[in-house]
Amino acid sequence: MAFDRSIKIAPSILSADFADFGREIQAIEAQGADWVHVDVMDGHFVPNLTFGPPAVKAFRPHVKTFMDVHLMIAPVDPYIEAYAEAGADMIVAHFEAGPHPHRTLQAIRATGKKAGISLNPGTPASAVEYLLDLCDMVLVMSVNPGFGGQKFIPSSVQKVAQVREMIGDREIHIQVDGGVDPNTVGPLVAAGADCFVAGSAVFKGGSVDNPAPYGENIRAIRAAAEGARKAA
Repeated sequence: MAFDRSIKIAPSILSADFADFGREIQAIEAQGADWVHVDVMDGHFVPNLTFGPPAVKAFRPHVKTFMDVHLMIAPVDPYIEAYAEAGADMIVAHFEAGPHPHRTLQAIRATGKKAGISLNPGTPASAVEYLLDLCDMVLVMSVNPGFGGQKFIPSSVQKVAQVREMIGDREIHIQVDGGVDPNTVGPLVAAGADCFVAGSAVFKGGSVDNPAPYGENIRAIRAAAEGARKAA
């Protein structure tokens, strides 16, 4: 997929109907999602338990856009190959998940997949400085990972700006995950982010049998993001 800094909305299927993932994925794509974001949690690195490789493999045939798999697990290295084989287009690991994030990024790239690094709220932007040449994306967590529906952490905006400055002219996306909605997306765009994970903010008010609100929600986030970009 060619690199560009256009605004990308990546609904998190953590907020979808767990009994109907296939149709939910098709619904969000039909309603304008650019990427599909899959939150993998292990109940150890984060306080929740979600999708193993077989689940991701089951999602894959339904995803026609781009499947972005966010591994909130530790250790992460032993599972990279399994998630690559399950069909992830991009695998994002946490800086905090192990002692060798550089090696983790090398391992992801060795599978032929795009590689991302994620920073928890308590980890400074400077942590990624020596990893950028191995990254296709930096994910700035704007809530503490583990649960959907949390309140946005305002200092994330400054962190995005710091990451954007370090990236320079490298072809690296900046993604933000946590509390993203039409009210919070503007400052993040102005700071340099281009990809936005949204769970409850996309799925609220709709259902797989009434997906029109998904589209309204996606368009509202996109409009706020595009507006901020034009104003910048």
